[in-house]
Amino acid sequence: MDTPLPRAARPAAVIFIFVTILIDILAFGIIIPVLPHLIETMTGGGISNAAWWVGVFATVFAAIQFICAPIQGALSDRFGRRPVILLSNLGLGLDFVFMALAPSIWLLMLGRVISGITSASYTTANAYIADTTPPEKRAGVFGLMGGAFAIGFIVGPALGGLLGSIDLRLPFWIAAALALLNFLYGLFILPESLPPEKRAKRFEPHSAHPIGALKILRRHREVSGLAVVILLFYLAHYVLQTVFVLYADFRYAWGPQAVGLILGLVGLSDGVVQALLAGRLTARFGERRLLLAGMGFGVIAFLVFGLAPYGWMFLIGIPIMSLWGLAGPPIQALMTRHVAHDEQGKLQGAIASMGSFAGIFGPYLFAQIFAYCIAPERTVHLPGFPFLVAAVLIAVGVAVAARATRGDIAPLQTTEPNPPSSA
Repeated sequence: MDTPLPRAARPAAVIFIFVTILIDILAFGIIIPVLPHLIETMTGGGISNAAWWVGVFATVFAAIQFICAPIQGALSDRFGRRPVILLSNLGLGLDFVFMALAPSIWLLMLGRVISGITSASYTTANAYIADTTPPEKRAGVFGLMGGAFAIGFIVGPALGGLLGSIDLRLPFWIAAALALLNFLYGLFILPESLPPEKRAKRFEPHSAHPIGALKILRRHREVSGLAVVILLFYLAHYVLQTVFVLYADFRYAWGPQAVGLILGLVGLSDGVVQALLAGRLTARFGERRLLLAGMGFGVIAFLVFGLAPYGWMFLIGIPIMSLWGLAGPPIQALMTRHVAHDEQGKLQGAIASMGSFAGIFGPYLFAQIFAYCIAPERTVHLPGFPFLVAAVLIAVGVAVAARATRGDIAPLQTTEPNPPSSA
């Protein structure tokens, strides 16, 4: 039987959730620099063949998360957040061991599939935050979690490159150790956030899939509208992951060292905004204003990226883009207001599925646009056009967000969050 813990237990639980997300991102960031080279050694077909396999791995990973994120969310609504988070951490750690030992490309891909299943713990982590944080403070806490993402993406690839220079499989062992240590930490520290009386009465397999999970987004005008905003937000974000390196080389002749430093600057700027500014600005201006302002900064940033003829002009867009990140926490906070306690996991699963859906199609979309715009047969090259497309997507998101959040938005549940309880 769960027994309530005092309110003082909440900071330790929130710290664990922060550490969980940080270690998840660190673990995946560590393998980013070495996975393509490991694939190349396994396939033996050169860089072009390895690039094709890397694309397959990325698509498969996004597709698996698209399917599994709603399942994890629904399971946490029925059985509680704690067991789902802990089992996810344990499975992720064991899977990194599996990938470290994988002798063939097919077993490595199997490991990547398993990691796509187990790494959806951030879905349940966000539901945990919704359980334990008053609605008016959720944007700040979601921003803090965004800071964990930024730190992980700064430190992870740098550490992975260093470890990979020693041995290509060493980063997998380090990632496994981090995930398993986090599991042990949570086993003794993490309290349950969803008491039995507030859990879903049963687990419904027919709704624990992407299409079923998306039904929850249609129940309220604000939620369904903001779901479209999130989809556009994620889709636009993939322009950076897909074409930035090639764009920087083509237009500004930036090499790997310069690109690495710039990506570090992007992560640092985003982390500062998410962790230090989101909560303060939400308290001062409100979620709706911060959401619209953040999306507006995104439009400006991508216009700068796409139109800048010189590298120093491109750099001006980086701090502006970091302010785009202010839009993320208010979207999450506003959506959680309209969902009951026993459906927060489903909501986060649906949100994660939309991100994965964007991950399936976004890279292909922007890669094809970029390739078309710089093709040798083109009389005029437009390398920045993918960023302009991203700006248009975000501008549409601004219009949808403004319409979806008109008027007063009252919380569905009480402002008193669930007290964490021990397992």
